[in-house]
Amino acid sequence: MAQPNNMLPGGNKPGKKMPGFNLSWLYILIIGGLLYLMYSQNGQSSAGGIDKEVDYTTFRNYVAKGYAKEVVVNKTDGNAHLVVRPEKVRDVFHLGTDQTGSAPTISTKYPDVSTIGNFLDSSYKGSVRYEENDHFFSGIISSILPIVIMVFLWFFLMRRMGGGGSSGGIFSVGKSKARLFEKNGKNATHVTFKDVAGQEGAKQEIREIVDFLKNPQKYTELGGKIPKGALLVGPPGTGKTLLAKAVAGEADVPFFSMAGSDFVEMFVGVGASRVRDLFQQAKEKAPCIIFIDEIDAIGRARGKNPTMGGNDERENTLNQLLTEMDGFGTNTGVIVLAATNRVEILDPALLRAGRFDRQIHVDLPELSERVAIFKVHMKPLKLDNTVDIEMLARQTPGFSGADIANVCNEAALIAARHNRKEVGKQDFLDAVDRIIGGLEKTSKVMTEDEKRSIAIHEAGHASVSWMLQYANPLVKVTIVPRGQALGAAWYLPEERTITTREQMLDEICSLLGGRAAEELFTGHISSGALNDLERVTKRIYGMVAYLGMSEKLSNVCYYNAQGEYNFTKPYSEHTAELIDQEVQNMIAEQYARAKDILREHAAQHKELADLLVEREVIFTEDVEHIFGPRPWRSRADVLMEEEAIKLADERAKKLEKEKAEKAEKADTDATSQAKDSQVSATSAPTETDAENSTHDAESKGTTDSESAPKAEPSDIEDSTSAKENTDKPTTHNE
Repeated sequence: MAQPNNMLPGGNKPGKKMPGFNLSWLYILIIGGLLYLMYSQNGQSSAGGIDKEVDYTTFRNYVAKGYAKEVVVNKTDGNAHLVVRPEKVRDVFHLGTDQTGSAPTISTKYPDVSTIGNFLDSSYKGSVRYEENDHFFSGIISSILPIVIMVFLWFFLMRRMGGGGSSGGIFSVGKSKARLFEKNGKNATHVTFKDVAGQEGAKQEIREIVDFLKNPQKYTELGGKIPKGALLVGPPGTGKTLLAKAVAGEADVPFFSMAGSDFVEMFVGVGASRVRDLFQQAKEKAPCIIFIDEIDAIGRARGKNPTMGGNDERENTLNQLLTEMDGFGTNTGVIVLAATNRVEILDPALLRAGRFDRQIHVDLPELSERVAIFKVHMKPLKLDNTVDIEMLARQTPGFSGADIANVCNEAALIAARHNRKEVGKQDFLDAVDRIIGGLEKTSKVMTEDEKRSIAIHEAGHASVSWMLQYANPLVKVTIVPRGQALGAAWYLPEERTITTREQMLDEICSLLGGRAAEELFTGHISSGALNDLERVTKRIYGMVAYLGMSEKLSNVCYYNAQGEYNFTKPYSEHTAELIDQEVQNMIAEQYARAKDILREHAAQHKELADLLVEREVIFTEDVEHIFGPRPWRSRADVLMEEEAIKLADERAKKLEKEKAEKAEKADTDATSQAKDSQVSATSAPTETDAENSTHDAESKGTTDSESAPKAEPSDIEDSTSAKENTDKPTTHNE
């Protein structure tokens, strides 16, 4: 019978290993043996019981009274030992023999050998034994043993602390901690560029580096050189580390991965040593790639902190990294990838050409990229037919790839919580609300007046934003408490490349709509507008101080990129007063504008607030039913329409190209058939047959040549008509 796959010939499972010998136990045994040898030298006489030390006079009295069974005199130590007779044990120790042992002793220090010898000769008739000890070995042990113990303890602790658990212990503290990924190795990663959705520009630049390592002749023949380093820059969660994993999975070369914090150690010089060791290993396996994640841990700009000296450990590590990346030494075939989300604090010497030649920006995904990311993370989920990926992508602006992955996972958890077999659209919407707004607080109790006030506030936001052209399109309004918010209005933010002054003012006016509705329709204002006022103030100050969008301070920017290191404002006190005044004026204008819109549509606002109190959650369709459709198209709709036009044009061009290729192939086949017919006619044995064959060939060639070109205009006409049919709906929509 064949053995099972999970069993080895010996009957043991492959995962179960025999216990190995630990070297630490050997050290413990050696030290224990030395301690035994050290302390057993003087313990021979007291091996049979307890030992009591007395003065020399008392020792003589015991001997004179006949308490001694045996006397041992050590000439080397100057000690004398008396073995007490069993019947005299209680008189001397006041204990029984079961407590003192079989041979209890009394010891003392004698003044001189001759003195004690004369006393024993005159007063003691029993056995007397003289002995001498060689203390050379015990002295060496007693002097060296503490040093050995301290060295062992230091070695043991440093092996655990400094070596990071590596097999080399303290002697490997300066070795690199980089993990090596090889395509067919045990640490091989299975992430490829297909797993990275969106970020096409970043993937293209990264793919060039991988392609160079695979086919260097393609670039070197033209005189080009591969960049020595590439820096992945972008907000957290955008996929910088994932891109590096994809490089490790795609490249056929060794891939070293290490975090920036792995260079930092408590010992001076360890960081620089690890940098040297890392590049030494990379040179041995060149061509290869080194990836340093969170490089800002060691790449911070030098001299920014005046309290630290210029010779600290972090700067030494950075200096060594700068030297290895572009110094006198050559690192041919070694490419350095690094990732950070704090590029502004990196040292300029690290960012210059020759070290990190490229800065690859991995930004937050756009609308089309979010659609692709949702598709990637939805693959393992069981979805129903209600899920609208495009709508989810539009509802998650500013979400990174990690955020979208969190949304998909949260939606699955919500569906499982409600015992559903598939994940639906509502689960994803609840997941987005959960991540943005927080957990829904169904236990919070509110009075009818509080509920009415919140409804009026949220209906004010919805009403003002619906009547403004550049305000974000409304998705839903709710008065259900979430997190720290008592209510919320959800929008589809417009992801604009540039933002005009009118667009900003419309958004600010919609934010002030809640406070304006409270003042108009309740007669008082509340603390519910705290978040709105915070956002309005920050945005207005940005418009005035940074963007130069005010009347009195137009075209002036007081933005200071290095403001975190300065303690003074880049403008005077008079300018600060002007900024404050302009901010107050602009906020007052938009607040009055919001009030005017609400007065004009007071009836619709009341109807919307009543509906919100009744249902607690209303959607775009409800607002559209009350106010009517918006006369303005959202930017997202325009972009999606343009994307559809682009895809239709690409499909039409592809169809036209395929038909042209088919026509060309048919023409080529007809020409080859005509040539074959002519060759067969030439090889005929008789003149008559040759003439007939030639005639047939000519007639056949004429027929084929006539029929082949006729196909071209027909096919071109069909493709043109197909393109026209494809373009018609687009033209109609525009």
